[in-house]
Amino acid sequence: MKWEDLRRSKNVEDRRGQGRSSLGGGMGSGRSGGMGSNLIMMLLMSKGKFKWVLIGILLIFLLGGGSSLLGGNQSPNQTYDDSGVVFEDATEKAGSDSQITDKEGQFLSTVLASTEDYWTSKFEEYNLVYKKPKLVLYTEGTMTGGCGFGQSSAGPFYCPGDQSVYIDVSFYRELANKYGAPGDFAMAYVLSHEVGHHVQQLLGTMDDYQKIAQQNPGAKNELTVRLELQADYYAGAWARYADEQGILDEGDIEEALQAAFSVGDDTLQKESLGYVVPDSFTHGTSKQRQEWFARGYKHAGDFQEADTFNRDI
Repeated sequence: MKWEDLRRSKNVEDRRGQGRSSLGGGMGSGRSGGMGSNLIMMLLMSKGKFKWVLIGILLIFLLGGGSSLLGGNQSPNQTYDDSGVVFEDATEKAGSDSQITDKEGQFLSTVLASTEDYWTSKFEEYNLVYKKPKLVLYTEGTMTGGCGFGQSSAGPFYCPGDQSVYIDVSFYRELANKYGAPGDFAMAYVLSHEVGHHVQQLLGTMDDYQKIAQQNPGAKNELTVRLELQADYYAGAWARYADEQGILDEGDIEEALQAAFSVGDDTLQKESLGYVVPDSFTHGTSKQRQEWFARGYKHAGDFQEADTFNRDI
């Protein structure tokens, strides 16, 4: 991807190096555990009759949820509210574009800016206003503004509560080395997929998903697959825009398709379990993820064609 001379987004907050210093990040971290594990141990040793209730509340607080590329232990159907988390001013804490000097951070900032340009224009076609999401770069784990404590082990994820995408940049290398999807546009696909979840949030798709999943818990996995495939469609739509802007290199689309294949439920389960459990799928098969990315590219983001909830997938 020809990105070096492109505009970079100002909607980036860099928390890398802060590690697990936020409340909630202490569970299982460091030599002595941390605040989360210490509080639980204190409650376990206490004799109060309400200690188990308090432990439950603490765990709910520490283990939040978002919509992740890989699934992990997060859930996009959580009810989100204002957690009271106040982010530090980006101009004062390495969050502005001018202070991000590493190549990976600058690259992600550029991709985010390109998605901003595309979705602003696409929303205007439908007489809608696109509210730009924030990209938070972090290391190991960080507190979100509505989805609890986010951890890099879950992969990149989107939090509807604060309308932010969270990425541990180490996933850039993990995508190539662990998942067999090298190349800068493979990572661009990852970010554009998470931005696709932001589009769903703005259009009300996530709210509709939540309501239906709560009414019919047995259909939750299938609904989640449809939600994720739609985000892949939106990623493909942005890729078409980037291609038309003349900023893609030869082989970039193939890199994105390989990334989509690598994070398919069936591929991940075969590698980790040695077999496949279709009823447990939450993101779609490798073939489905590739197909819906390709559809988004083909139809240039047409919202009617994006309706994964009323089409065969």
